[in-house]
Amino acid sequence: MKRIFTIAAVAALSLGTVSCDRFLDIQPEGKVIPTSTEDYREVLTSAYAKYPAHKSLSALRTDELMLDEYSMDFPNYREIAMWKDSNLDAVTTQFPWVSFYSTIFYLNQTINEGTKTMAAGDEKNQILAEAHALRAYAYFDLVNLYGKPYNAATAASDKGVPISLDIDLEQVLPASSVQQVYDQIHADLAQAENLMVKAKQEQATRYRFSKAALKALEARVALYQRNYDAALTFADAALAIQNELVDLNATATVPSRFDSKESIMSLDYAFNNAVQNVSFASPELIGSYDQANDKRFGLYFEKSGSKYKVKKGGTTDFRVSFRTAELYFIKSEALLKLGQLSQAKDALLTVLAKRYTVAGFTDLQTTVGAMNATDFMKFILDERFREFTAEGHRWFDLRRADQKQITHTVSGMQYVLQPGDVRYTIEIPPSAKVNNPNL
Repeated sequence: MKRIFTIAAVAALSLGTVSCDRFLDIQPEGKVIPTSTEDYREVLTSAYAKYPAHKSLSALRTDELMLDEYSMDFPNYREIAMWKDSNLDAVTTQFPWVSFYSTIFYLNQTINEGTKTMAAGDEKNQILAEAHALRAYAYFDLVNLYGKPYNAATAASDKGVPISLDIDLEQVLPASSVQQVYDQIHADLAQAENLMVKAKQEQATRYRFSKAALKALEARVALYQRNYDAALTFADAALAIQNELVDLNATATVPSRFDSKESIMSLDYAFNNAVQNVSFASPELIGSYDQANDKRFGLYFEKSGSKYKVKKGGTTDFRVSFRTAELYFIKSEALLKLGQLSQAKDALLTVLAKRYTVAGFTDLQTTVGAMNATDFMKFILDERFREFTAEGHRWFDLRRADQKQITHTVSGMQYVLQPGDVRYTIEIPPSAKVNNPNL
């Protein structure tokens, strides 16, 4: 039987006040089956609104944060910092699963049914392009949370996540391989490429995909798959649309704000106030900054007793999914892997000129100039650590490029994530396994 949508009303840019949607098997009075572009724009807005805020949780598994054990919410997060994924305490916050597939359900409805009923034109094409792009993004995040890092030699046999492309609420699907998930991501990206109309989104609708955001996602996907030629091509294509950087020598605007000139897409609530309140910046993170010359330090952190709180986040002003600085970082890493060390340094220094004091940058240029390829790759990752603090990149960066040893102290006990540890891949949440024995 056809599923009927209750169309949600949108009352804020933050998407925080979208009403709860329900799926119904009958059409009650006052409800509508979506058919028009206006209907499906609202369905798609509901999909954006339901996109899970998972990146804050992943930060607790990294070397970015340490828990505040005096926080009232400490019991909810301590097992995440212990890298414990099974036999969880009842109060432990679980990584999202249902919310991803709820978002995907809306996207499947838009793609499968909206294609048939919406009137032809740019608005239909834009809506469908965004639906394909957001579905690609959802599967990209899912497979990087719950699947092994992409390895071309093993991806066809590595366990990924279920791929749902239908609107059957009752389907119980097995996990597809990592390769199959990436193949689906690329299929959706190709469809989005063919249909996308808008080059950039206005500030009020920047939570939506655009050509610039699509190219940025394609560059990120290519980087994670170690397809460096494609990563460079897509990064350059995105930069051709939007390439501005915030100059921290001229302004105190945090580059990851939704209204920053660097903002390409601002969907993800990357560092929410719950995790902000229960954590401090780790000594390793604080110690990585040149506090005298790095202009980011004072914008990202504030002293709290003998520790530092991360103040870059905690409100919807810091929604960030893609921004121009990441494109320069991707370009730099891709150029390095393609054997173009000098050009790789130039790409990264383009960003760092806007992040360090004039004197600090002059010294940094000299230091970077003397680096060989191995040293510079480490420097890229170190600068990603500093630049993208609390934006949801660190866990994925550690997984794909540097599965190092990390030690967390929780309730006086030390817990160690070993190099190459199997816990660099998060287990599918227990609640999902209960509902799907195929997992």
